[in-house]
Amino acid sequence: MKHVDILIIGAGISGSVLAERYASAGKKVLIIEKRSHIAGNCFDHYDENGILVSKYGAHLFHTNDEEVWQYVNRFTAWYPWEHKVIARVENKTVPIPVNITTVNTLFEENIETEDEMRAWLDANKIHFESPSNGEEAVLTRVGPVLYDKMFKHYTKKQWDKYPIELDASVLNRIPVRHNYDDRYFSDNYQALPEGGYTLLFQKILDHPNIEILLNTDYFDVKENYVGYEKLFYTGPVDRFFDFKHSLDEKLEYRSINFVKETVDAEFFQENSVVNYPGLDVPYTRIVEYKHFGNQQSKKTTIVKEFTVDEGDPYYPVPNSRNQEIYAKYKIEADKLSDVYFVGRLANYKYFNMDQAFKNALDLYHSLEMECVSKFESDVI
Repeated sequence: MKHVDILIIGAGISGSVLAERYASAGKKVLIIEKRSHIAGNCFDHYDENGILVSKYGAHLFHTNDEEVWQYVNRFTAWYPWEHKVIARVENKTVPIPVNITTVNTLFEENIETEDEMRAWLDANKIHFESPSNGEEAVLTRVGPVLYDKMFKHYTKKQWDKYPIELDASVLNRIPVRHNYDDRYFSDNYQALPEGGYTLLFQKILDHPNIEILLNTDYFDVKENYVGYEKLFYTGPVDRFFDFKHSLDEKLEYRSINFVKETVDAEFFQENSVVNYPGLDVPYTRIVEYKHFGNQQSKKTTIVKEFTVDEGDPYYPVPNSRNQEIYAKYKIEADKLSDVYFVGRLANYKYFNMDQAFKNALDLYHSLEMECVSKFESDVI
């Protein structure tokens, strides 16, 4: 039996932020991580070509939140990176998100102004007052022609469901521009960490009060740890409860099969990320990591991404069926004392990177406020 103050399951964003906060407050923290490394899905490393690559897909940091931006800058320097994505559509290359250039290229239009772009969209879209699914969400924003070329089949490849089978929130996340702006994000802060994300997490977790146990499944060793003040769990919520509400219908998660290739050329493609919305190829995108940070190498590394059902869970599948199952687990979670579920898998909710940082920081602040209030109440 080993006593710790704070027990954290998972060394990704949520677990690392909470570990750093509690360690800085004087608590003894233990992180139990199933994988062989820290940083969760943000883990990156230098490959055989000397290129910094991400093991679990490209991660682009962007935020409008001042607290999050100040927090991550405490641990490492960042260099500006305005992420841009292009797509191969019917032998044409267009920017994503949809903007004036996208429409002009695909439909041989001659749109020049924002008003003209809005007029084109208004003439093509089908309006739904309150979209009830992903298909309606896209149709009310861009109409059926762009929906079919850019969204319908890509969504099927990504989620193994057509947009009509997903909540409207999934497709509402995709921006549509009325100008020529070809940046994927429009946040005030868009940057990548110098030296990579793994180095960032090493610095976040570099504290004498933090112990990390890698290559360890919490459920194999949980009986060895007792007496902790709080437990933070960042894994799949159904696994924590031994799938008790998923015996007939399991919560769905999507995973990704990353197929890495070395190409004997300076560059393979003209952009860091190229999406493939159509059914002509089975993968969703190709990432060429050499573009990030102006890296130098005689060869280049590309990764084709195939979204699959089996493997490490990356994305919750947001639809009404899964939300009904998750709601049962949420009731179970709320009954527990001093056990907190945090992060994408534990909350069965998609978070951007900055949202994951913010969610963990907010949880820490709220719990500390509860402690202060309880202390003041006990004193009175």
